[in-house]
Amino acid sequence: MPGIGGTQRLTRAVGKSKAMLMCLTGEMINAQEALSYGLVAKVSNEGEVINDALEIALKIASMSQPIVKLIKESVNNVYESSLQVGLENERKSFYSTFSLEDKKEGMNAFLEKREAKFINK
Repeated sequence: MPGIGGTQRLTRAVGKSKAMLMCLTGEMINAQEALSYGLVAKVSNEGEVINDALEIALKIASMSQPIVKLIKESVNNVYESSLQVGLENERKSFYSTFSLEDKKEGMNAFLEKREAKFINK
């Protein structure tokens, strides 16, 4: 039996029927199945996982870090609350970004069709 919230989180991630199949049979799934179930965001080719991870990390590091933090909190909050509470928290976080210089820079860069230069403020 999965523990530490495994049945709850898996069901939210993949749906009841897939969670039941996985939990009741205990069968392992491969990387492509995990990708199709939405359990992983990306599958790397053998020997490319470090390069792929670094590419993603550099992309995230180039974004506004205060906004990255708010996004992570909002996404992580999904598992700890109802949809209504999650939407309220997301709305508050979204509104809080309007005071950030990075929000203004991001909007201007988008309108001017250029790469944003975030300063993490």
